[in-house]
Amino acid sequence: MATKMLESGALSAFCESLAIMYSAGIQTDEALYLLGEEQQSAGALANKGRASTGSFKSACSDVYAALVAGKSLAAALEESGAFPTHLVNMVGAGETSGRLESVLWSLAKHYDEEDRLYAKMRSAVAYPAALLCVMTVILLFSAAVILPVFVDVYEGLTGNLTASSFAYVNVSIGIGWAALIITFLCTVLVLVGMAIGSTPDGRAKLVRLFEKLPITREPMRQIAVARFTAALATFVSAGVDTDTSMQRAVDMVEHAELKSRLAAAHETMVDPAQGKSLPQAISESDVIEPVYARMLMVGSRTGSLETVLGSLSDTFFDDAITRIDNVIDSVEPTLAAFLTVSIGATLIAVMLPLIGIMSSIG
Repeated sequence: MATKMLESGALSAFCESLAIMYSAGIQTDEALYLLGEEQQSAGALANKGRASTGSFKSACSDVYAALVAGKSLAAALEESGAFPTHLVNMVGAGETSGRLESVLWSLAKHYDEEDRLYAKMRSAVAYPAALLCVMTVILLFSAAVILPVFVDVYEGLTGNLTASSFAYVNVSIGIGWAALIITFLCTVLVLVGMAIGSTPDGRAKLVRLFEKLPITREPMRQIAVARFTAALATFVSAGVDTDTSMQRAVDMVEHAELKSRLAAAHETMVDPAQGKSLPQAISESDVIEPVYARMLMVGSRTGSLETVLGSLSDTFFDDAITRIDNVIDSVEPTLAAFLTVSIGATLIAVMLPLIGIMSSIG
């Protein structure tokens, strides 16, 4: 069985290809067989993702074998070990609701956007990593080479450093080494993060970390909200009652804080003493902003709740990407400012004794 999780690009190619074959009337097991063997599909995968063709074909073969054994598509995907829980749950919802094709198209779009997001994050992290490495070299050169030269010059001019001059030099040396240590630690953390994020399992760990960091907490929560609304739209469109739809969608949420809020909202729906509607429960749980909660209310009253949920899912995902872009864009000026301040403070501190010496000579 395949044990390596497929990349987002490969997942998008898988869902898109399967949806095309499904819409053409090809049975699921035959579609999986063709998808694993067809070289054209492997070529499409190479264009869309970075996972190896061998891993993709192995995953398709495992799913095909499970389908032939009589298992459902969702169970076969889960057994293969190559597909994330979100995809497996959504496929299961599509099979239950009879909307597998639309779910596959939705998943293809979702993982294609996720792949572009990961690619953007990788390229955005690569530049700060390179800048941090350069900063480390510059600060190391300043602290280990330049500052000792100034000390030698001062001792040659005055015989030895005066107490005040020695204090200034100590300050400059302290600033230089402190900046070097901070920069070196940041460089190591970024490089380790890049190494961990090179695999799907590693990215999952980084996602859980980003959900807790103040600077990335909100974007990650917004992505979780987008996934929740997409799942909820799938169940509602299938004619499942809102209580059951809410319960199944909540079960698919992996974000701990969001899942807790949604579970509490679901309790207000099934509690006979409260009996709140789906839009009311979500609105009062503060999961989404009031303007979007009002859209849910209108959608529920007009019978277009599914459409509104699908639209909100796209809106939340786009908003999450915008927020992540803002975080990424703030990294470069922050690093540049830190380098400028640290080197500037070091040079100013080391030049002050020289200014004092020149003044006394004059």
